[in-house]
Amino acid sequence: MGESISKLRLIFDAMHQMRAVYLFDEFDSIGVNRMTGNDTGEIKRVLNTFLIQIEKDDSGSLIIAATNLPELLDKALFRRFDEIIRFPHPDKDEIIELYKRELPTIKGSNELFFETIAKASEGLSFADIHHVCQDVVKDRLVYGIKEITEKKVIEFIQQRKHNF
Repeated sequence: MGESISKLRLIFDAMHQMRAVYLFDEFDSIGVNRMTGNDTGEIKRVLNTFLIQIEKDDSGSLIIAATNLPELLDKALFRRFDEIIRFPHPDKDEIIELYKRELPTIKGSNELFFETIAKASEGLSFADIHHVCQDVVKDRLVYGIKEITEKKVIEFIQQRKHNF
């Protein structure tokens, strides 16, 4: 933590030397709302430094901040970026389309099968559903399972919802 501010300044200094796209992933780790009482003073200073640096940046670089938890971000950040792009969770039809694309070889799958697993998947992101499909395929390969059941897919969905 103690070095965060100096490292952040190094990044912004580098932007002037190399024009590029700079991605701050998991941005909620430094962009947390300053009004919450459970932060350390250090993280507030890091955020303040970021806000100052982004305000005075004239490097021509593209700065991107990504988070899965936008509700935790300080509101001042939203004024500093030109565009805010939100990726909502998929709706039922998008979930079904993703399952059909990623699990095309499931025997016995029909519209009711996909409807049922789509309903169980509500609230998951596209990435979560992709990981469920990977889990299904891995399970099939590792254990030599010939047929994946609706029940088995729902188990993977529930694991994803509860563990991640």
